[in-house]
Amino acid sequence: MDRVRQQRARVERIARFASRAGYALLAIAVVVFFVALVTDFSATLAAIITVTLIAGCVLLAPAIILGYAVRAAEREDRERGT
Repeated sequence: MDRVRQQRARVERIARFASRAGYALLAIAVVVFFVALVTDFSATLAAIITVTLIAGCVLLAPAIILGYAVRAAEREDRERGT
C-alpha cells in the first residue's frame, strides 16, 4: 500500500472514531436532557447538556467532512483506474 492510501486509511479511522464519539456525545446530551426534564432541571444537568452538545458538534463537523473527502478520493481513484 502506498503512502497516500496509508494516510487516507488513517484519516478514515480517525474520522470514524470522531464520528462515533460525536454521535455518542449527542446521545448523552439527549438522555441527560430528558432526565433533567423528569427530575429537577439543575444547573449541573444544564452544564452537562451544554458541554456534551458542544463537544459532539466540534467532533462531528470535521469527522463528517473528512469522511466524505476520503470517500470522494477513493471514488476518484476507482474512476481513474489508479
